[in-house]
Amino acid sequence: MLEKSPKISIVTPSYNQVQFLEATIQSVLDQNYPNLEYIIIDGGSTDGSLDIIKQYQDRLHYWCSEPDAGQYDAINKGFAKSTGDILAWLNSDDMYYPWAFKTVASIMSELPEVNWLTTLQPGLWDYDGFCRGFLHLPGISKEAFLDGCNLPSRIYNTGFIQQESTFWKRNLWEEVGGSIPLDFNLAGDFNLWANFFKHADLYTTPSPLAGFRIQENQRSREVEFYLSEAKESLAELRKSVRWKHNFVRFTLFGLRIHRIPKLKYLVKSSSYSYKGKVINRESYDSPKSFWSVNEHYFIPY
Repeated sequence: MLEKSPKISIVTPSYNQVQFLEATIQSVLDQNYPNLEYIIIDGGSTDGSLDIIKQYQDRLHYWCSEPDAGQYDAINKGFAKSTGDILAWLNSDDMYYPWAFKTVASIMSELPEVNWLTTLQPGLWDYDGFCRGFLHLPGISKEAFLDGCNLPSRIYNTGFIQQESTFWKRNLWEEVGGSIPLDFNLAGDFNLWANFFKHADLYTTPSPLAGFRIQENQRSREVEFYLSEAKESLAELRKSVRWKHNFVRFTLFGLRIHRIPKLKYLVKSSSYSYKGKVINRESYDSPKSFWSVNEHYFIPY
């Protein structure tokens, strides 16, 4: 049992996703987390989604079904109804792993300096909801983010910050304005990460927290459009922190010199590697184990 159970608010935006919606809802409610606030914002579905939502309405903090201005408008509406200490959203075709809320709540309660958290092992679900495994990210840091390592379709990268597995505290959400700009069609999550990085370091955990469902006709498949929006947010962040291009690092990673077996260790141990913050349990077998923050040096794929 957790000594502290900070209130967790989860928002699910949805529109005509009846074939996946119930599994998403169950992945939230089946956490059996004692201080959960679950909000569903439906965009006026006509496919039977409302029948699914109504089955669970007694366990929801709030739900509605009405036209909106898109996914991020629905997400903003949901968070405006929330009162939790820890926030996240889960799209209506994705799912959490059963230990997600317990892990996040424990870390954020024990380590007050952690204002936002994500996983280094983002999961994947197939169309039918079977787990297809986990990606293994080498690391995440503000410096790597500024260098563009979390952009899709990059010559060198460290993978994406999985939205489904990212949680943050209310104070950080309010510090960046408490909403996602509606002029973003796809990359509102990337814009939020860029704004968060202006105020706080991102901490990571090796524990998988959630999975992204792979299916046909996903908006996230529009990689080029997502990339163009994400680059706008990255350019604004770079300007705000006066980011400077590191030519040596760009050469090492851009020409993939770091992939040469005999040089990989040297590059990773040099000043041109990135340094992130990873949270681990200090003991496997002790009932008195606790979370600790460790510096983690990494290089791109």
